[in-house]
Amino acid sequence: MLAKRALITGITGQDGSYLAEHLLSEGYEVWGLVRGQANPRVSRLRRLLGDVRLARGDLLDQGSLISAVERVRPDEVYNLGAISFVPMSWEQAELTAEVTGMGVLRMLEAIRVISGASSTIRFYQASSSEMFGQVRETPQTERTPFHPRSPYGVAKAYGHFLTQNYRESYGMFAVSGILFNHESPRRGAEFVTRKVSLGVARIKLGLAAELRLGNLEARRDWGFAGDYVRAMHLMLSADKPEDYVIGTGRTQSVRELVEAAFGAAGLNWQDYVIADQSLHRPAEVDLLCADPKKARTQLGWEATMPFEELISLMVESDLRLLTDGGDPDQDSSWP
Repeated sequence: MLAKRALITGITGQDGSYLAEHLLSEGYEVWGLVRGQANPRVSRLRRLLGDVRLARGDLLDQGSLISAVERVRPDEVYNLGAISFVPMSWEQAELTAEVTGMGVLRMLEAIRVISGASSTIRFYQASSSEMFGQVRETPQTERTPFHPRSPYGVAKAYGHFLTQNYRESYGMFAVSGILFNHESPRRGAEFVTRKVSLGVARIKLGLAAELRLGNLEARRDWGFAGDYVRAMHLMLSADKPEDYVIGTGRTQSVRELVEAAFGAAGLNWQDYVIADQSLHRPAEVDLLCADPKKARTQLGWEATMPFEELISLMVESDLRLLTDGGDPDQDSSWP
């Protein structure tokens, strides 16, 4: 029997790398979509996952996506590519809309053009809890209305509804996973969890004296990225296409995140953390908390890594990275 083929956009990111690892372990032939220009993350991906094959393509270019789908002929497409750092979406709102929103349309169209109305290609869209924004209810379920509070959240909502529309209009097996915050040592240095773990490591090693952060009272539902990619695969392995909320069902504040991270290094966070008003978002999202009951009952999925263990893992990883002279912004930074 031939191995199933999966095509992953955003494969050089945190989720893409964990998903590729998982699918390879399941016997898949894994392809990653990468842009044509030089990307230092491609070389680190090859070091980590030498069995991944690469196809050229860009979520901004419809023709390249059609060519990539035609070349790979995937059984499954996972669309994880996006402008994913929420604060950047205010600075580059148009680019965020084009990549994070319109990129979904281009990939769905590429699948439809290549495979026609009887498509057997299964499509996963990486939706986000940021679509809930100013929440109407807590915890948030698959039926909670969206009120996004950033250009990123708006673009994700567009992609989410478009995925539903293609499912209903063309009979495609197209699903969205509404993923709440998920972290790991592979998280980009600009995200708050990794900013904290790196800040703690620098302070512990005498490389910094303080850590500046924005809203310490914002609460998020944080889990481990390795758990969440399993949910993506389970959604595309299900008998019928449905959307799912994926999260732990528990929340911690940024203040609690900071306390756990400094505690993992034997430090008192209050001696080093400075609350900086200039780092607040233009429109804050104060509370996001998942209700993952549907995923638990229908997919058999649950988060496995406790919050404190996740944060300790990230701090320990960054301590090793900086001790070994690694640069979190360069190719050497990915464990």
